[in-house]
Amino acid sequence: MPPILDCSKYLLERRRLFLAPFLLFLGITGYSKSLITVGSATVAGQANIAVAANLVLLPVNVTNARGTFVSGLKSRDFRVYEDGKLQDLTVFEQGDTPVTVGLVVDHSRSMGSKLPGVVIAVSSFIHLSNPQDEMFVVDFNDDVSIELMKGKAFSSDAKELEEALTAVSARGRTALYDAVSEGLHHLQYGRWGKKALIVVSDGGDNASHLKYSQVLAQARQSQALIYSVALLGADEEENPKVLQRLCKDTGGVAFFPGPKDRVADISKEIARDLREQYTLGYVPRNMNGADPFRKIEVKVTAQNYGKVRVRTRLGYSPTADKQSTVQPRSGTR
Repeated sequence: MPPILDCSKYLLERRRLFLAPFLLFLGITGYSKSLITVGSATVAGQANIAVAANLVLLPVNVTNARGTFVSGLKSRDFRVYEDGKLQDLTVFEQGDTPVTVGLVVDHSRSMGSKLPGVVIAVSSFIHLSNPQDEMFVVDFNDDVSIELMKGKAFSSDAKELEEALTAVSARGRTALYDAVSEGLHHLQYGRWGKKALIVVSDGGDNASHLKYSQVLAQARQSQALIYSVALLGADEEENPKVLQRLCKDTGGVAFFPGPKDRVADISKEIARDLREQYTLGYVPRNMNGADPFRKIEVKVTAQNYGKVRVRTRLGYSPTADKQSTVQPRSGTR
């Protein structure tokens, strides 16, 4: 199983989730990791409630031929398959729900001339986000650091986040894989279960301790969507394909702005994409499968919309980690 959620926090956060197979109405406002085990908890002075449920939650984006979000769909319009087997939906929601977002920004030497534009782009994203969103900043070059903002690991304040983005000067090499890994790990501390990473880099890596395969495996065990903005130039170390693969696997999008494209416009598109999603949830029919990766396919029947495009994560990898809490890691300023 993937990591176990802190159930008391989970129950207090959400208000609109119904797990039909267990006939339990849970008071929750965020989303869990891709697979959850809920234990017992005391809520609002009530007696302990015990339930065992393994829930897969999927953010799903549906667009028409013009690329416009298709709203107003019902649960009956969706079919979710795991490893080819149709699943019964127990969660269906559309709306602008709060998100925990990690801003992973390359501060290596090759990014020096691009950083002013990055700060502007991130600022645009912050101002367009849900006021309840919480964010953190991962700065990286040879080293990786989570930038504390007035002692806080998360913030919704644009000024605090912008200061965190400029806390490190552009120098050294690029530990991209280590930075993405640290971002995925830090998301676990966030208040909201709906989570995303936005990686801004030229995609090159020449300083990480981790390998790409290890980061990909970690991403497949996470609930997080990954978006990337690849700021390409003439550096021979640039490798945008690694970012593109991470984004596709998790249901996010990789952007490759051209010379005339404004990064701020891309940040607005990412903010809009996070707002315009459906969330589907199901309890897997096969709980004991040993496959290292479970493929997911979502099909949509949208009458009066013509052919639609559906985007979600390609699947997930269950993990044997059963720790209910996560331990702080080094590298936080």
